[in-house]
Amino acid sequence: MLIEVIKSKIHKVTITGANLHYIGSITIDEDLMEAANLIENEKVHVLDLNNGERLETYVITGIRGSGDVCLNGAAARKVLVGDIIIILSFAFLDFQEAKSFKPVIIFPDTKTNKLI
Repeated sequence: MLIEVIKSKIHKVTITGANLHYIGSITIDEDLMEAANLIENEKVHVLDLNNGERLETYVITGIRGSGDVCLNGAAARKVLVGDIIIILSFAFLDFQEAKSFKPVIIFPDTKTNKLI
C-alpha cells in the first residue's frame, strides 16, 4: 500500500511578485528549492497565511540568491505581494517506509526569504 506524505516544506516565505500574464506556476529562488529538496516542475501546494487561499501549481527555478517567490498566471490573483505563504510538496511512499521517512522542512527569514 502507498500513502501520501509530506516530502518538502518551505515554512513562511514572503511573496515578492505576482505576474498574471505568465503561463502559470510559482517561481522560487534556487537556493530555497535546493534547501527544501524541490525540483523544477514539481507539483506544490501553496497556502497563503494572510487570506487563507490554498492552491496547487508547479515550481519554476528562480534566480539563485534573489529571494524571489513569485506566483504566476491565474494564481497571481490569489495572493498579494507581501503575503506570507507556506509551500508544501508530497510523495507517495510504501506504508512501512513512510513510518520512518523524514521530510525536509526549512524556515527562511520572512523579511529576505534567505536561509537562516
